[in-house]
Amino acid sequence: MADAQSLQEKYAPNNACFGCGPANPDGVHVRSFPRGNEVIAEWMPQPRYEAFLGVLNGGIIGTLLDCHCNWTAAYHLMRQSGEDHPPCTVTADYAIKLVRPTPTDGPISLSARLIEVSGRRATIEGTLSARGKVCATCQGTFVAVEEGHPAYHRW
Repeated sequence: MADAQSLQEKYAPNNACFGCGPANPDGVHVRSFPRGNEVIAEWMPQPRYEAFLGVLNGGIIGTLLDCHCNWTAAYHLMRQSGEDHPPCTVTADYAIKLVRPTPTDGPISLSARLIEVSGRRATIEGTLSARGKVCATCQGTFVAVEEGHPAYHRW
């Protein structure tokens, strides 16, 4: 995946989002890749993102899952509409469940899948894992915005 182009890099190279924007030099740079019915990502934590020694901060966990699930929604909405680019999507709601501490001594795996699509809304379920164990889960609703919304064409 390191050499492949992520959804973010392909469709939003100028996006400055802290979580997923390739153009944000200070961001965490989530890189999401479609794989079958899922969208996956791998991310390497750094000590600056720790809540305390060896454990990832909960806010960073939320950011990783929010951005990854948002891109999963955009990807599925694009596929459903038959377009050649994803719509600009925003988070309507999401809930994170922290299952266990997330260690920072190795890669973090993200996985997300579509639960439901209704018009311009997609419900997505995501997981964050480390060392082969689920550390956090997420479910959220993501909406494709239209002209007039502040996020419209931010990508």
